[in-house]
Amino acid sequence: MGTDLRVLVKDEWDEWYDSLLRAFGGVPESAEERALWRDLTETERSIGAWDGDSCVGTAGAFSFRLTVPGGAAVPAAGVTMVGVAATHRRRGLLTAMMRRQLDDVRSWGESVAVLTASEPAIYGRFGYGLGTYHVNAEIDTSRVRLNVPPGTDDVRLRYANPADVLDVCEAVYAQLAARRPGMLVRAPGWERLGVLDPESDRDGASPLQCVVAERDGEVVGYTRFRVKPDWGPAGPNGTVVVRDADALDPAAHAALWRFLFGIDLTSRIDARRRPVDEGWQHLVSDIRRCSLLVRDSLHIRLVDVGAALEARTYQAPVDVVLDVEDAFCPWNGGRWRLTGDPKGASCRRTEDPADLALSVRELGSAYLGGVSLDALAAAGRVRELRQGALAEASLAFGSAVAPWLPHGF
Repeated sequence: MGTDLRVLVKDEWDEWYDSLLRAFGGVPESAEERALWRDLTETERSIGAWDGDSCVGTAGAFSFRLTVPGGAAVPAAGVTMVGVAATHRRRGLLTAMMRRQLDDVRSWGESVAVLTASEPAIYGRFGYGLGTYHVNAEIDTSRVRLNVPPGTDDVRLRYANPADVLDVCEAVYAQLAARRPGMLVRAPGWERLGVLDPESDRDGASPLQCVVAERDGEVVGYTRFRVKPDWGPAGPNGTVVVRDADALDPAAHAALWRFLFGIDLTSRIDARRRPVDEGWQHLVSDIRRCSLLVRDSLHIRLVDVGAALEARTYQAPVDVVLDVEDAFCPWNGGRWRLTGDPKGASCRRTEDPADLALSVRELGSAYLGGVSLDALAAAGRVRELRQGALAEASLAFGSAVAPWLPHGF
């Protein structure tokens, strides 16, 4: 029996979602978590593969706005909930869903698609390039000290119920999202993800706690965290598990991290999915005892090369002809003249000789400024056809602030 690939309807969601969970191991989610994802799923932007009455493949696309260099919030498809039943592997279902999905994204007028990959090796063949990284840190707070900047003592910290201060924390997040490429401008409903706190996720730690940072009565930062108690022969050895630590200025940032370092009965901080250039790394006395681990984060696919490259700005003037290869979305293939600077950009088809040759995958990697074209060229993934073009374009595509995706989707 053949499979039927079709848009999801609401009354099929439970079976569709059960198929997804089974593809990821079959561990049930809490009722709270399941309800949140049900509410966030955009069924009209989701597809399922059906074999008779059974769902055997899933894929969705959230309607996001993604901050790009220059501060614009670009409409982007957040590819999510992709899974194929183990009984139906190697039948082309994933390729068929990726084909349908990218065609849909193009028809919606969205120039960029993004995803986080459970298995990074999968998505390169569909034109996705790794564009952002994050840092996981395990900090030995019994051995590491902070040297905080002036003004830190002027910041007032107070505990608050995470749900009670959700609106003011979201206001802080919204300001930060406009400053850093890779962040998502959260639509209504997505703020709930930050306070989702099923007991199954705590691993012996406390319920989610929140501390807000204030200056002159205004909230300028917040942290959400859990405390996982532990005791050893020498006494207390607990861990602070940091979910969020966001602040609008260096003093508020330092005040929050100083608080996290000083929580009683703990000697370790476990902070995951942090920006690679976060300020606390330059406040610590011993970076080696912070055990930094860099991981891949956001994978980026340019669905409309011209529109995507025009949507961002460039940190230095650039005038370069790109010869783009894109076998999966052939409408992107060919030569494009990109001209841009910190004020704006134009990207148009051209017959002029190419200056650089690369695939759409490399363009996706370089798009947010976190991966340099120079580095890709050193790997043999970008070819310089006009002397000097690589240095010009690599500088222009860069970002003064490292791109960062603060949470999955």
